Amino acid sequence: MMGFDVEALRGQFPALHQRVGAKPLAYLDNAATTQKPLAVLEAMDAYHRGCCANVHRGLHRMAVEADERYEAARESVRRFVNAESSQAVIFTGGTTASVNLAAWSLGEAFVQPGDEILVTDLEHHSNLVPWHFLCQRKGAKLVVAQVDERGEVPLAEWKARLSQRTRIAALTHVSNALGTVNPVAEMVALAHDAGARVLVDGAQAVAHLPVDLQALGADLYAFSGHKVYGPTGIGVLAGKLELLEQLPPWQGGGDMIARVTHQEVTFNELPWRLEAGTPHIAGAIGMGAALDFLAAMDQRALAAHEDQIMTEAIRRLELLPGLRIIGRPRKRCASLSFVVEGAHASDVATLLDLEGVAVRSGHHCAQPLMDRLGLKGTVRASFACTSTMEEVEQLEQALRKALRMLGLS
Repeated sequence: MMGFDVEALRGQFPALHQRVGAKPLAYLDNAATTQKPLAVLEAMDAYHRGCCANVHRGLHRMAVEADERYEAARESVRRFVNAESSQAVIFTGGTTASVNLAAWSLGEAFVQPGDEILVTDLEHHSNLVPWHFLCQRKGAKLVVAQVDERGEVPLAEWKARLSQRTRIAALTHVSNALGTVNPVAEMVALAHDAGARVLVDGAQAVAHLPVDLQALGADLYAFSGHKVYGPTGIGVLAGKLELLEQLPPWQGGGDMIARVTHQEVTFNELPWRLEAGTPHIAGAIGMGAALDFLAAMDQRALAAHEDQIMTEAIRRLELLPGLRIIGRPRKRCASLSFVVEGAHASDVATLLDLEGVAVRSGHHCAQPLMDRLGLKGTVRASFACTSTMEEVEQLEQALRKALRMLGLS
């Protein structure tokens, strides 16, 4: 494809050049975690080798350099998602930690008994269980906007579930299980019209879609480093500075305070007020490098490449006997789930692994969605900027062989 050289890009990902037995690796589990380019590995290695010091605490040369690299990474995040300020970018341990922070702090600040928290059928457990905890703690009610037969949440359904009691609306940008892309800006606007504050789980979106927080209008937006070609154990909660300034800290410790006595605590300013303790410094630096790596790509060419990969995967899988693709959203991104009639998803995934194809099977941490669809689980192939047509063909051929071995073709 003009403007996008996937083979040159793959040359920057050491882990992709493995073999599984006699087969080349076709890594199609990117929704679970992405592989890491050299730019990320080298940035983290440089920190560990040259300036491995704690941040915001020391005045010696290594500590100052660590500060500079850590805060430069925060600015990389701000720039990539167009957050209104670097103060509005909070480093966390990942999307799960970001949502838990938001659920605890929003709950303490704004939720009373009888209030409602709105979610959708599409949510990953990390954007569902923390709201269960909040409802139990505060005596609030969890309300669910349901998916339709396409695997979409219709705007009319979302609007109907909003009420005068809705204090928080939480929704995914892209479904990890079906690849459904929600119309986030419209859903945020409807929630704001109802007086709710909105958190968006962007874990599956940031690596694939342009994310402009100021245009989307969400109050809070959460995502993880390891979904965007960065390291595990690092994530972001970004949002509106005015709201973040109202949130009480959910953890106490070093760096989140301005002054402590035995009688009282005065909190630090943002973002550090919400970042208690020693952070994952190398992780933040690696995440910044990953986003800079992504930002350097031709974004239109990248989107076109991933769309072509998805279109070809759907075309090939639809030809296979007994295979059923789950969900038909009008806008799908990165993830493609399917079932094989008469076969358990884990058996299919195991047979694919023997052919060098790495996929995920199970409920994908989306059990309520599986229940709604009447499924125990699916097989999921998920794509990335490094995915190739050859990998899609390898997936098809591996599935054909699996069907023969299972006696289904």
